[in-house]
Amino acid sequence: MAKTESSFKNMVLTLLVISLVASFSLGAVYNLTKEPIAKAQQQKKENAIKQVVPEFDRLEQVSVVPDEGGEAVIVNKAFKADSIVGFAVETYTDKGFGGQVLLMVGFRPDGTIVNTAVLKHTETPGLGDKMDASKSDFPNQFRDKSPESFKLSVKKDGGDVDAITAATISSRAFCDAVQRAYKAVRKEGGQQ
Repeated sequence: MAKTESSFKNMVLTLLVISLVASFSLGAVYNLTKEPIAKAQQQKKENAIKQVVPEFDRLEQVSVVPDEGGEAVIVNKAFKADSIVGFAVETYTDKGFGGQVLLMVGFRPDGTIVNTAVLKHTETPGLGDKMDASKSDFPNQFRDKSPESFKLSVKKDGGDVDAITAATISSRAFCDAVQRAYKAVRKEGGQQ
């Protein structure tokens, strides 16, 4: 009986030591990678801003809380000298098939969409991920469109957007995020 008890204590002690070593290792790796990951994410946002608004020399960042509630939307006002040349809006939707979708949407001062860029999503590979310009032409249909006259919903719902084949939910989510961005620009610009 003493042998079983000793073996049990050894197993528990061994498991405890392995768990502690694994915990400390995981913590060390997290601390080593935290800063480079944050820098990479910031660089991705900066590149997306440059992709969605005309050339600028400075940005002013403003948080805008949507009228329907939820998380704040970040509006980056892009200036060339002292004139606003556009707005780069970091927007989101929780209506994606795979969860939250984060976009950067660029607008001219008149509210016309310049371009869009996907920052993050968990949509189905080969279907919903076609919202990314590197995978399909889906986002190109938003360029140079004014949300005042271009209905930001899929044709199936009475809008003007051609949905991604077999990915209507992802298409609707994209439209929802762009609409949220447009509302934020209108609210920030006082054009309600």
